[in-house]
Amino acid sequence: MNLSSLDLNLVVALRALLEERNVTRAGERVGLTQPAMSAALARLRRHFDDQLLSRVGSRYELTPLGAALRDRSAAACDVLERVFATQAEFDPGSETREFTLISSDYGATVFGVALARALHREAPGARLTFQQTSPLLMENLPTLLSTVDGLLLPHGVIDDFPAIELFADQWVCLVADDHPEVTGELTLDHLARLPWAVYQRAYDAPITRQLSMLGISPRVDVSVPLFHLLPALVAGTRRVAMIQQRLAERVPMPGVRPLPCPFHAVPLQEALWWHPVHTQDAGHIWLRHLAQRVATEVGPG
Repeated sequence: MNLSSLDLNLVVALRALLEERNVTRAGERVGLTQPAMSAALARLRRHFDDQLLSRVGSRYELTPLGAALRDRSAAACDVLERVFATQAEFDPGSETREFTLISSDYGATVFGVALARALHREAPGARLTFQQTSPLLMENLPTLLSTVDGLLLPHGVIDDFPAIELFADQWVCLVADDHPEVTGELTLDHLARLPWAVYQRAYDAPITRQLSMLGISPRVDVSVPLFHLLPALVAGTRRVAMIQQRLAERVPMPGVRPLPCPFHAVPLQEALWWHPVHTQDAGHIWLRHLAQRVATEVGPG
C-alpha cells in the first residue's frame, strides 16, 4: 500500500466512525458535517470492500472487519499524533507535554514516585501518566510501545527494543508470621508443596523459569494483577509468594515475614524500554536523561 495515494484524514474518520458507531456523532467528534462524514464512510467502504458498519434495527453494529480495525485505527491515530508532536527542542521550564509510561505497581512505586517528584521539580508544567501492565502486553507490543513514551519492565521478558538500565533488585519470599509449617528457614520442599499467591505474569516471568529449572512447578492458589496485594494474600494462610526486596521495604506487611529464597534467585534488572520512533524526539531524550538521573538516586541495588 502506497501511503502517498491515501488521504490520511480518513484514518481519523475511520476511528471516529468505529468508536461512535454513529455517522452524526462521529462527524461532530472530528468537526465534519453529517454529509461529509457519510461521504468519508462511503470512501472507506469502497477502500476496504466492506460495510464496516451494518444497520441492525435502529442502530449500527461493527462488521468483523470493522471490529478488527477499531483498535488498529486508534493506534494509528495515536502514532500519527506522536509523529507530528515530535520536537526538535524541549524546554522543561515551559513545556506542558504529557508523558505516558506503562508499568506494574512495583515499577510505579519503586521508581515512578521518584520520577514524578523529579518531573514536578524540573518540568512543573509537564504531566506523567502511568498505565498498568496487562497480561495481554506481549500480544501487540510494537504497536503499544509506539503509542506511549515507554515501558518499565525487567530484562528477560522482552528484547529488540532500545532501553536504558535503571536499577537492580533482589527477590525475597513471603510467608505468614504464624505459618504452621515454616517455623524457621524456607526450603525447596516448602516451595514445591505449599500453595502460591502470584503476580499475573508469574507464568512467563524469569523467576518462574528459575523455579522450573529446579523442578518446581508452583501450585498457584491465587493470581492477582498487583504486587501490592501479595502480602495480604499471604497473611494468615499457608501460601507463599515472591516479591521484590525494594517493594517489600516500602509496603505495609502486617502478619507477614520476608525470608531469603532457598535458592539463588537471579536478581532482576529494571529498565526503561521505548519504541525507536521516539528515539530522536527532544522531549523523549530529556525524559530518558531524567530517568537515568533518578535511577542514580534510587541506587543500583
